[in-house]
Order: sequence, then C-alpha cells, then structure tokens
Amino acid sequence: VYKNPKSTKEERKKWQNILDKHLRKKMNLKPIMRMNGNFARKLMSEETVDAVCELIHCEERQIALKELMDLYLKMKPVWRSSCPAKECPELLCQYSYHSQRFAELLS
Repeated sequence: VYKNPKSTKEERKKWQNILDKHLRKKMNLKPIMRMNGNFARKLMSEETVDAVCELIHCEERQIALKELMDLYLKMKPVWRSSCPAKECPELLCQYSYHSQRFAELLS
C-alpha cells in the first residue's frame, strides 16, 4: 500500500488507520482482534483482498495482490495437511510452481 518505502512513521500510521477503518466497514474486522487467529483467518480470504484492492489505485498492484492471494490460498491446504500426498495430491504437485511464482511476485 505504501508508495514510498521510506515513508515516515506518521504516514505509515495514517495508512494503517485507513486500512483498519476500511476493513472494519467492509469486512467487520476489528483492529483489536489483530493478534487473534480468527482475525488472520478472516484477513487471508478472497473477500478481504477485494476490500483491500479498493484502497490501491494502481491496477497493476491490484492484479499482483489478487494473484498473490490466489497462490496463498492454493498453497495453504498443503502445509495445513497432515498428509498432503493423500489429502491434496494435485495441490502438492503444483506447490513448487506456486511457491516460485509467489516469490517472483514478492520480489
């Protein structure tokens, strides 16, 4: 969300407040719950990505964020599974490709 990586502490706090208000309004996510596991589960969903994308003006970054989240949601069952080879073999086969693409998007 930050355009300037060397933004001041006040700017970062302002952006965090904007994001918190937006997520509270759109997703009923409360910043007080930030350390809660339920908050993380709700935050890492496709609906939240759409809400966050509304705050990002650059379409290229919106597309990248949506792709990152899509890859995250595809990889998550593999590391959450106790036996991914049995429970989600097709996702396990694609995991390496997804993780490489995830790293490319982050760099």
